Amino acid sequence: MNSTALKSMDNDPAVEGAVSIAGDRIAPTWPLDQLIAVNPWWEMRNEPIDEVSARIALLGHADVHMQRDWFGGRFPGAITEKHLEIALQESDADQTLASVKQWLQGNDDTSHWMNFSDAVDSGRDLARHVSWHDEIIHQISQFCASFYSEWTPLPAQPDRCLYEAWLENVRGDRGIEIMMGERGLHAEFLALPEDEWALRAEAVETLDLPQESLADYFHALLLDINGWASWIAYRRWQARLENRSDDALGQLVSIRLAWELALWRHHSKQQPQAATALQGDWKAQFSQLPELYRAHRQQQAPAWIWQRAAEIAYQESIQQQLMQPVPESGSLAERPALQAALCIDVRSEVYRRALEAQSDDIQTIGFAGFFGLPIAYSPNGSNFQRPQLPGLLSPALTASEEIDETTEKSFANTFNRKARWGAVGKAAPAAFGYVESAGLGYAIKLLREAFLGEAPAHPINEAGCEHARFVLNNEEGALDTDALAELAAGILGALTLTDNFAPVVILAGHGSSTRNNPHAAGLDCGACGGQTGEINVRVLAQVLNDSAVRARLAESHSIAIPADTHFVAGLHDTTTDELHCLTDLPTAAGNIQNWLDAAGRAARSERAAKLGVASDESDSGIIKRSRDWSQVRPEWGLAGNACFIVAPRSRTRHLNFEGRSFLHDYQWQADRDNGYAVLELIMTAPMLVTHWINMQYNTSVVDNGRYGSGNKVLHNIVGGNLGVFEGNGGDLRIGLPLQSLHDGMQWMHDPLRLSVYIDAPAEAIADIASRHEVVQQLLDNDWLYLFRIDDEHSEIQRLYRGQWSNAA
Repeated sequence: MNSTALKSMDNDPAVEGAVSIAGDRIAPTWPLDQLIAVNPWWEMRNEPIDEVSARIALLGHADVHMQRDWFGGRFPGAITEKHLEIALQESDADQTLASVKQWLQGNDDTSHWMNFSDAVDSGRDLARHVSWHDEIIHQISQFCASFYSEWTPLPAQPDRCLYEAWLENVRGDRGIEIMMGERGLHAEFLALPEDEWALRAEAVETLDLPQESLADYFHALLLDINGWASWIAYRRWQARLENRSDDALGQLVSIRLAWELALWRHHSKQQPQAATALQGDWKAQFSQLPELYRAHRQQQAPAWIWQRAAEIAYQESIQQQLMQPVPESGSLAERPALQAALCIDVRSEVYRRALEAQSDDIQTIGFAGFFGLPIAYSPNGSNFQRPQLPGLLSPALTASEEIDETTEKSFANTFNRKARWGAVGKAAPAAFGYVESAGLGYAIKLLREAFLGEAPAHPINEAGCEHARFVLNNEEGALDTDALAELAAGILGALTLTDNFAPVVILAGHGSSTRNNPHAAGLDCGACGGQTGEINVRVLAQVLNDSAVRARLAESHSIAIPADTHFVAGLHDTTTDELHCLTDLPTAAGNIQNWLDAAGRAARSERAAKLGVASDESDSGIIKRSRDWSQVRPEWGLAGNACFIVAPRSRTRHLNFEGRSFLHDYQWQADRDNGYAVLELIMTAPMLVTHWINMQYNTSVVDNGRYGSGNKVLHNIVGGNLGVFEGNGGDLRIGLPLQSLHDGMQWMHDPLRLSVYIDAPAEAIADIASRHEVVQQLLDNDWLYLFRIDDEHSEIQRLYRGQWSNAA
């Protein structure tokens, strides 16, 4: 190919458009120290879920629904013929009750897309030789680990091109040719174009790729290295939050495509006759793509009917509970002695019931775990910032300790020293030297953590914030009293807590306590960016206890907090179900500490069975698990999550949702004059976060090999905090570990799409859904269900494609 022709194809709009489409289908995955749950299909929410699942199965060889025996084991039983019949009536698939039942006895035999490397492997003796697929993934993965690692001399600088760095790397590695036993392969890498655009143009021409199929082909290439594609998508996500661009996904397409091009040419030279036949068969796939896609949709149609039937069965049970008469509230105290606000997390549902059972003088409130504070925590004296809010959002404020200059310098030195040593200790090549250099002191530290139950501290959590006052800053400087009062008023309104304050109000964030767990952040608060909620509740308690802020709340926002009301920062440990007060309870707190302790015992007793702990040993057994370095199942996290209820607590206080429901308090009557602004916030933030959590758990169950991170026991941390390998290679693993979902005998999470129930007027809900494209996409394309609780007619209604109808 001459240079003039090549130049004319550079930046071909059709090719570059296909690259953009393929990259835009990849959802981000967050690093280990900020790990949050994500829907791995999030970027395709504008399409119906069954169409997305067919494409993913075709191009990525992924499992997108549970196996036949999972559904068969629930029929007849939890799933009945009635549920199947309702699902069939809702579906436009050409299926009958008999054909759906017969599907349980069949098997999946539809062909999948093959990248060219897979086609070459199909004629290779894989019992004696390494597969090209495995070698390609290993080479790209090891390179990306070096390129993006915090601890190696290949910094991911904005001006450093991923493709060019890879090309330099692969050209300097003759070991690939030797290990694969393929003389002449190295020359193909030397012949590759110097830039990503030229590579794509040359590959499209050489492989004679049809334009109409380029996006799907490039998508298949990214799915082949989906872990690293998702990591790069995270970098793109962060760049967009900062109004920057990041085109590294296009470069990853080029890297994977370069391997296809190199193999194509190498195979053509080494085995010309066989290569011609193989290349012809491979290229025939492109014309077959539409038919293969239809075949996958047809094959999956019965599975989606079974999936819908399983969801109808669950919804039926929830709706029966929600339609129960609400008990009279006469026994509840007019002014509670304690109000405790906890995260909407499904694990809080268990603790809230346990706490409320201690006394009618207790009121609990469900609220997003970041407590409405759009902050990043920046320890004073450091340049470090840690987001303390949902990954969907970017921080508008920073929270820092208010300390004097001498303390600031001392803290900065301590923080930076510990951060540096912590970094060295995580770097695999330095680990042995680190322990040897640190000597006896580090050995004692390890023993203390192992046998005395002391958690290893992250430098940022040793910021000395226990007794510090915080300063909230925006771009213009510290917030004044007016700004703090406005922030507090908005939060109290969203909390449905603007009057009738208890003498003690505990603001309880949550976190977990586990050992030797790379995915520990995934058990902390997702709404706090995979951190505990400690900083958020400390800041908010300080603001609400401030006399000047209270005065301004009363003057400007008609919120009068009684002088005897004290806000306490708390932290709910979801592993041990202990609620720790981070700031002191007032001296007149009465039985509050006893209530908290008793609620913890009751919650541990309820959770003990699922953890395999005897009920009479639940206290000691569960707490012991949280300190055990060898424990791979310290808690079940959010396994089992299936619904999100937005309603007054009075509607659900008498109900047991078995730790499967997110609960957000909401009073639409108090929101009406505000144009339903609080409801809009709930439907566009917490509802999306709960959907992400739900889909992360669902996909990690249906295909743990691709959307989960596999066996915890085999994990090796990559690049300090990027993610994990399962073993010493392969793709970067995303999603949840197998042990977070399976107890060794059965799955602990049923993959059901989230069902959202809102107690609010139909017009308000529908209006908000229609004005927010993301919400409308999730509803109309079957990513989640949205229902309203209709008190007037004692029924549940579903909003679907702009219309309300009675729920099944």
